[in-house]
Amino acid sequence: MLDINLIREKPEWVKAQTAKRNTTAPVDEILADDGRRREIILEVEELRRQRNESSKQIGAWMGSLKKLEADLKRAEAGQYVGQELAALQTQLNAMQFNVDEAKADTGRIGDRIAELDEELRQVEARLRDNMLWVPNIVQDSVPVGPDESANVFHPPQGAPKPVFDFEPKAHWDLGPALDIIDFERGVKLSGSRFYILKGMGARLQRAVIQFMLNYHLEHHGYTEIQPPYMVRSAIFEGAGQLPKFFDNIYRDAEEDFMWLGTAEIALTNLHRDEILAEEMLPLKYVSYTPCWRREKMSAGKDVRGIKRGHEFHKVEMYQFTHPDKSLAAHEEMKQHALDICDALGFHYRLVDLATGDVGFAMSKTYDIEVWAAGCGEWLEVSSISNATDFQARRANVRYKPADGGKTRFPHTLNASGLALPRVMIALIENNQQADGSVVVPEVLRPYMGGVDVIR
Repeated sequence: MLDINLIREKPEWVKAQTAKRNTTAPVDEILADDGRRREIILEVEELRRQRNESSKQIGAWMGSLKKLEADLKRAEAGQYVGQELAALQTQLNAMQFNVDEAKADTGRIGDRIAELDEELRQVEARLRDNMLWVPNIVQDSVPVGPDESANVFHPPQGAPKPVFDFEPKAHWDLGPALDIIDFERGVKLSGSRFYILKGMGARLQRAVIQFMLNYHLEHHGYTEIQPPYMVRSAIFEGAGQLPKFFDNIYRDAEEDFMWLGTAEIALTNLHRDEILAEEMLPLKYVSYTPCWRREKMSAGKDVRGIKRGHEFHKVEMYQFTHPDKSLAAHEEMKQHALDICDALGFHYRLVDLATGDVGFAMSKTYDIEVWAAGCGEWLEVSSISNATDFQARRANVRYKPADGGKTRFPHTLNASGLALPRVMIALIENNQQADGSVVVPEVLRPYMGGVDVIR
């Protein structure tokens, strides 16, 4: 989430930055609740001061009252007579009245403090909820535009675009013909947008996953993490997925469990509520997970083949970095994803996402799209994003500067490295031969037991 001080100091600027995303945020509501919160805190502090003073006064009066009561008992025993006895009784009555009034005032102060405490609880809950709906601030280098139509596409690079002397087939034809993708049985088991990888299809996907993990470990210096696939809702909130994307999350109906839509969600919270030493940064993690997302937002879109499904697999890179080094880390992670594209022989292009297309929690995002010759499409296989300190604030991940200064929030970055099944589509379609077989890229053959062609 954003720093509340930024919203206090530059509310109109925050509104303008949010408008770049073609959306709005409850900035005015946040300011109103933030102001009321501070008013309540000041009032409660003053009331508690008054209650403390009143309590001290009551204590002093109670001492005097006991002395008067003792004097009155002695007077009643005959030590005082006449006017002296009447004066003592008057003093005692006045003192008792003062004590009773002070106790009543103290009670009223306590009741008011209780009312304000409850109001403060409600205001702080509303303030926190509204803060969760404010997106990250996009970087100045992000192209401004309302949606994906304003994205900036860079010239294609990588391996040459595949050229065939025959009409290339799409994977939804090649897969069943090679008996490596079974759509009918996938639908029978789970319904639409599900499929089965079979035989060499399953082995090819496993080979790709192992290759990508090993590449990032050996060439890019990441540490592998195998997280749980189900996490608590607070973990989704920490990653910026909740409350905005609630409808797209698969979740347990009875327990507080949600299924990962990306390993980024778990990795963001790996150091939740921790204070790291500055010397530990950067922390570089890579993780393979299956991922689940409800495709409610894409009904009727990309329904053919394996391009878009409720369940998919992905290798994810993640970094916690020093704020001064996050821009360089973003470029580094982009290259790490491109290295995989090069190793797999892809023809690809880089896309700068426009402000209206950058994810809620991100300040800047690059997409990588690879060419798939059979379906004739550019397929997104990676998003590389810099969340600055937005996720770290939500997950309360901090680091202690080496110079001993105040704790700070690190920057977090994530990148698909890469995402399946679109990698599978490109591999199958781009490496097909006239007889319907598929050549296995050389880098994958060790993971395929030496198989070089899928027939």
